[in-house]
Amino acid sequence: MTMIEPHGGVLKHLYLPEAEALAARRASGALPSLRLEHRQLCDLELLLDGAFSPLEGFMGQADYEAVVAGLRLADGTLWPMPIVLDVSADTAASLSIGQDVVLRDVQGTALALLTLSDIFRPDKMREALQVYGTRDSGHPGVADLLRRGEVCLGGRVCGLQRPAHHDFTDLRASPREMRAWLADRGWDRVVAFQTRNPLHRAHVELTRRAMDAVGGRLLLHPVVGRTRDGDVDRYTRVRCYRALLERYPEDAVKLSVLPLAMRMAGPREALWHAIIRKNYGANFFIVGRDHAGPGKDASGQAYYEPLAAQVLVQAHADELGIAVLPFAPMVYAPGRQAYVSCDELHPGEAVSDVSGTELRKHLREGSAIPAWFTYPEVEAILRQRFPRPENRGCAIFFTGFSGAGKSTIAQALKAAILENTGRQVSVLDGDEVRKTLSAGLGFSREDRSANILRIAYVASEIVRHGGIAICAPIAPYAEDRAAARALVEAHGDFLEVHVSTALDVCEARDTKGLYAQARSGALKQFTGISDPYEVPAAPDLRLDGAEQTPAHLAAQIVAVLRERQLIA
Repeated sequence: MTMIEPHGGVLKHLYLPEAEALAARRASGALPSLRLEHRQLCDLELLLDGAFSPLEGFMGQADYEAVVAGLRLADGTLWPMPIVLDVSADTAASLSIGQDVVLRDVQGTALALLTLSDIFRPDKMREALQVYGTRDSGHPGVADLLRRGEVCLGGRVCGLQRPAHHDFTDLRASPREMRAWLADRGWDRVVAFQTRNPLHRAHVELTRRAMDAVGGRLLLHPVVGRTRDGDVDRYTRVRCYRALLERYPEDAVKLSVLPLAMRMAGPREALWHAIIRKNYGANFFIVGRDHAGPGKDASGQAYYEPLAAQVLVQAHADELGIAVLPFAPMVYAPGRQAYVSCDELHPGEAVSDVSGTELRKHLREGSAIPAWFTYPEVEAILRQRFPRPENRGCAIFFTGFSGAGKSTIAQALKAAILENTGRQVSVLDGDEVRKTLSAGLGFSREDRSANILRIAYVASEIVRHGGIAICAPIAPYAEDRAAARALVEAHGDFLEVHVSTALDVCEARDTKGLYAQARSGALKQFTGISDPYEVPAAPDLRLDGAEQTPAHLAAQIVAVLRERQLIA
């Protein structure tokens, strides 16, 4: 069989031979090094394995600017997404062109050498507009872009060892391994399907139709790197995929996972996904409506037109070499008791569907999911991941001025829950956290954010294990509170409580004399005096700590928890 050529004609494999890699690892301690975060590690792994062929490293300035401006590398090769290694300005200032830099994982393991060829500052606002089509920081890809380091490092990478993975080890095929597997079995018509969500009946129907349309087999290729906040975790999703393999004809589906960090960039990302699957040996690729789109902005307007991804990928189909299979969404037609494409509906024909929001609501409430929507085996796995509300973890996150009453209300809330339920409760008080978990942090903007991130991380772990975390920091910044919410909501519920006690009341209560020191200038960076406090626009609950006793205020929170069925 003749397999599709990799993008650019040569499938890259950027690892050093083992003897050279061993010597380089031994010498790596004398070189400058960088510890990569999750997105960067995903990019590095796919560079080294050749999934990003023809790239041989992180982009230099010429390639970066060409890709941002026109979806092509500087040599003219089609490539839609910038692949850059961002660092802080201070880190960049310590490095020089021509140096070898060791790239390490979070544990410090040396994974690759980067030979520095470029150090440059990207134009982030231009990149946001060109790549994501918007400068709106509500777009998750733009928000991530704006949080990145100010400087980019470009250069060729040489792999020293493969990144360690302890999950799905039997499902992690590199492009070379996948191509060999397909060739051994004579699979010459392979349809690749990109997904970051569990599969339901509509998805299975769509992929079956695609296979039938080309007389081919399916490469089910879910993303298990970074997806979007709030997505079902990869462990649950892969269990669902495995459970559904028997729903397909025998020897018709290859399940393999992809350690990709998604950008949610809509049309450009769809083109990128097609190139990656081409490198894995697929010659057909399914592109759905709003492929890799993040949904709608704050005003309810979609970031991308529904067919924009299909249009862009089809416009480059000849150059890509991989055939695009554009599909409309599949919906359930109760009159026919069957799934049909939206394009096949009769005028005025009734349809049924369950949105992701509705599905999560069913799971969290324990209510019935329609039998036509998903398979029993998928529902059973999802219900294990989303237990009934009264057994699900949650975080109550207080915010407000020093002296507002947060800690006192938190203790009253803890007592009320422990007295009346069998739930486990942990309190993460702002002052206590500063003495232990956040010892050594100051009160700069960056240190305040780090403090909230640490609290949120611990709270998310408590919530993940079904406990209740009561957090009582000042948390003056809206961005930090949003980040805390995102961390916790990946595992359970989040209740933001603004203790809105007036500043003059907080000052009058101050037994430590902190406000007096702040007003005299002796205490710097004090929230409400010399540092700002961003009042929550729409907290889940707003309480005035001066109006009622802590027990009465705690009772209001308990009422909300009961209303949401989070405590019995």
